[in-house]
This record gives sequence, C-alpha cells and structure tokens, in this order.
Amino acid sequence: MSGHDGQLTLPGQFWQDYLELCKPRVVALMLLCTTVGMFLASSSMVPLDLLFYTNLGVALVAGSAASVNHIVDVQVDARMSRTAGRPIVQGRISASAGILFAAITGILGMTVLVFLVNPLTAWLNLASWIGYGLIYSIYLKPSTPQNIVIGGLFGAAPPLFGWTAVTNQIEPGGILLVMIIFTWTPPHFWALALDRIEEYKKVEYPMLPVTHGEKTTRVYILGYTMALTIMSVFPYFIGMSGLSYLVGAVVLGAVFIFYAIRLLLDRKNAAIQTFRYSIIYLMLLFVVLLVDHLV
Repeated sequence: MSGHDGQLTLPGQFWQDYLELCKPRVVALMLLCTTVGMFLASSSMVPLDLLFYTNLGVALVAGSAASVNHIVDVQVDARMSRTAGRPIVQGRISASAGILFAAITGILGMTVLVFLVNPLTAWLNLASWIGYGLIYSIYLKPSTPQNIVIGGLFGAAPPLFGWTAVTNQIEPGGILLVMIIFTWTPPHFWALALDRIEEYKKVEYPMLPVTHGEKTTRVYILGYTMALTIMSVFPYFIGMSGLSYLVGAVVLGAVFIFYAIRLLLDRKNAAIQTFRYSIIYLMLLFVVLLVDHLV
C-alpha cells in the first residue's frame, strides 16, 4: 500500500494515520465529558445501549470535524514543528482521501445519533461540526485573537450532547457543564500558544500572545483560571452535586491557579506545564463529578 506521494505505507501505519486525523486524545476527553453529562442528566443508571450509541455517534462526528481541521490547516501545519508530522502534511493521506473520510465518518455519526439516540442530539452535533470544522478552522483561527474564546463554545458542547441524549431537551444543568468547559478552553489553549509563540509568529496566526504580548496573555490566563474555579463550584450550589465534588473542584482549581501564578511570574517551562495540567484538571474534574453523582 502506498501514499499518494509513492511512499510505502504499512497497513498498521495506514490505520494509525486515519486515527490520527480524528485527534483521538481530544475525542477521548470529549467522550468522558459526554458520558458524565449523560449520568448527571439521569437519576438512575443510563441504559448501556444509549451510552454506547451516543458515544459512538459523538466520536464519529467529532472525528469528522477533526479531519476537516487537518485538511484546512495543512499549509500552516507544514510550517510548525508540533504539526509537521501529520498524515496529510506528510502525504501519507491525500487531501481528497481525507475529505472522503471526513464525509463518511460525519454521515455515519449523524445517522447513529438521529436514529439510535434522538434528533436534537444529532443537530447539536452538526452545529458543533460546522462551528469547529468550518467557522473556527477556516475563519476564526486565522483572523482574530479571540479565536479560542469564540471557537471554544463549539468544543465545549460534549456534556450537553450527553444531557440531551438522555432527556431529549436542553436544560440548565447541561448548559452549566458547557460553561465550565467554555471557561476552561482559553487558559488551556493560551498556555500552549505561549509555549509555541515563535511558531505562531512564523505562520502569522493572531494568537493572543502574538497580538497582545506574553505578559497580557499570562494575566488573561490567571483571570480565566480564577473564573473557571468559581464556575466549577456552581454544580454544588445548584444541587447538581455533593460535598465531595465541591472539595475536589476547589482543590483542582487551587492547583490550576498555582500553575497560572507560576506562569505569571514567568517560571521556566511554566507554559507547557500549565497546558499539561489543564488537561489533567478537566479530566479529573469530570471524573469527580461522575463519582460524586454515582456515590
């Protein structure tokens, strides 16, 4: 088997390349948030078939949107060390094959959601697909330093997908979970942008550190992290979760603020350490939310 540039591609590598198009680590975190949304929307055990079909549909649609992002960003990805090894950049998958893959996974995902979950969840996924795959990737990312803030709304929707899969309606609890991820997204991405600022300058992307400077970005990250910590305790105060979640949210938020302060003080490697902790933070926050609900 060979790529369109004639390079030999082993079958294992072939499947790994298509999996990489889907950004599996990002999708895995999305599925955790989707699952937590399902359980928090239900007072009893979520039916296993609904759990399976919801996560399958969300994964397929999200993978499709991620694939579109790979295709749209190919010229920029080729000039950044973090993304230069991606399959389309390297020619292991052609752009046309990527488009076909995105279409098939997107249609399959929508079909699963429409017929095996409910149409509301399907339409919300389609809106998120358009938002991330097209509006964010094509317009927001290269045109405004607020790209992450505005575009973050599209990536924050997974817990609402889970909520609507169970209830078939949009409710305040599901929206609150979305707002937590929405508030988390800017400090998460801006920390990475600080670490990769030279690359973003090279490709002329208007990321906040490039347009407003590193100091301003560090202040923004601390501000958003404090806002996130406040937002994260709301589930307790509206009765969605118990004391164990409150304690977990406060501790996790305090550690995030600690990292943000280190970043503000310009400690060595603080940007990439803050970025890595932000991923652990969101994962643990939703795990604590789930455990608190189940116990």
